Amino acid sequence: MKIKALSRSTAEYTRETKSDIQKLPRNIDPELHPLERAREYKRALNAAKLERMFAKPFLASLSGHIDGVYAMAKNPWDLDSVVTGSGDGELRMWSLSSQETVWRAPEAHRGIVKGVCNIPGGETDRFLSVGTDKLAKVWSRSESAVASDGITPETVATYTGKHAFSGIDHHRNRPLFATSSSLIEIWDVDRSEPITNLTWGADTINTVKMNQTEVNVLATCGTDRSIILYDLRTNSPLAKLVMTLSTNAISWNPMEAFMFATANEDHNVYTFDMRKMDHAVNVLRDHVSAVMDVDYSPTGQELVSGSYDRSVRLWDVNKGHSRDIYHAKRMQRVFCVKYTLDNNYVLSGSDDSNLRLWRARASQRMGAKSNRERSAIEYADKLKDRFAYVPEVRKVLQHRNVPKGIKKASRTKQDMLQSRKRKEENVRKHDKSGKPRVPERKKAILGVTSK
Repeated sequence: MKIKALSRSTAEYTRETKSDIQKLPRNIDPELHPLERAREYKRALNAAKLERMFAKPFLASLSGHIDGVYAMAKNPWDLDSVVTGSGDGELRMWSLSSQETVWRAPEAHRGIVKGVCNIPGGETDRFLSVGTDKLAKVWSRSESAVASDGITPETVATYTGKHAFSGIDHHRNRPLFATSSSLIEIWDVDRSEPITNLTWGADTINTVKMNQTEVNVLATCGTDRSIILYDLRTNSPLAKLVMTLSTNAISWNPMEAFMFATANEDHNVYTFDMRKMDHAVNVLRDHVSAVMDVDYSPTGQELVSGSYDRSVRLWDVNKGHSRDIYHAKRMQRVFCVKYTLDNNYVLSGSDDSNLRLWRARASQRMGAKSNRERSAIEYADKLKDRFAYVPEVRKVLQHRNVPKGIKKASRTKQDMLQSRKRKEENVRKHDKSGKPRVPERKKAILGVTSK
C-alpha cells in the first residue's frame, strides 16, 4: 500500500521581511470572495492615480546650439550617441548618458543643416550631412577630427550638388546614399557625381527615406503634395500618392517593411500600406498645427511626432488619438523627433536651440527591480487594462495638462470639424444624386498613380 503525502516548501510561505510571519495558502473559490471585483476596482483606481502622480517625462535639456535644431540622426551601432544639425550650420554629436557634446563642427555648412544620417559598415563613427549650401559632407569622429573651440574638423569627403539639399539617407548595406533637392539623386560614396537622378513632377522634394528592411525601396515627399515611392533596382518610380496638403516627413516601420508613416500639414499623421495606397491604414489626429516630423519606435508599435504647435505626442499605431503629450514652458516649434533604439526614450529638437530628452513612458522608472516590485507593477498594469472602460479610471488615465494655446486651438478645431461634418451630412441628405459618405481615411487622398 502506497501513501503519497502532500509536501510544501516552507520558503514559499515565508515572508521576505519577517521570518516569524507565515503566509497561508489562499483559496481562490469566488464564493469565498464576494467583494473581489470591488477590491480590484479600488486597486485599479489607485494604480491609475499613482501613475499620473509619478508621471515626470522630462529628463534633460542638452544645450549648446545657438540656433534651432532642424536635423537629427541616431546611430544604430551606438545607442549612446546622437548627431544634430542646427540653423547656423553647426553639427554636434552628443552622449546621452553624460548629456554632453563629444564632437562638434562649428562651421560645417554655410546655411541650415537640412539632414544628417549615419554611415553603416565597419567604421560606425562616420556620418553624412547636407545643407542649403549645396554640399554633402562625410565626417568622422576620430581623434584627429575632434574639434576644439572655434575650429572645424576636416571632412573625410565632400560632394557638390547643383541644388540646395533638403534631406539625406543612406542605404543599409551598400555604399549608396540618396539626397533630395529639386530631384532625387543617388550617390556612390566613391564617386563625386550622382550615379542616378530620379524625378516625377515635383518642384522641390522635402525629404527622402530609404527602407531599411526592403532596402531597394525609397520614399519621398514633395511640395506638390505628393508622396512617391521609387525602386533602386529599376531606377524608376513605383507609385505616386497626391494628398490635399503637403507632407513634411516620412518614417518607415522597422518591423513591417511595407508600412510607413507621414507627417502632414493638415495637423495629422497618416500610416500607409505601400501595397494599397488608395486609403490610409490609420489617421492619427490630435495636433493643432502642422506636424513637422515623425518616427517609429524600434518595436514598430508606437510613433512619436513633433509639431509646429510646440508639443511632442506619442501614439499607438492602432489607435487614432495620442496616448501622451509632452511640452515644456520654453520649448518652441518642434522640427525633429526620434525614438531611441532601446525603446525607452524620446528625443526632440526645437526652434529654441535645445535638444530635449524624454521618457517614452512618463511614469516608468529605470533601474533594477526586485521580483516583488516587478510583480506589483505587472499586476497594476493588468488592473488598469481591465478597468480602463470604467469612467473614473478612464478619466484619471486620460487627463493631461496642456498649454492654454493648445487647449484653445483644440476646441476651435473641434468646432470647425463638427461644423464641416454637419454641412457634409446636410448636403448629402438633400442631394438627389445620393453621394455616399467618404471614409475619413480617404478624405485627404486626391489620387494614386502607378507606373
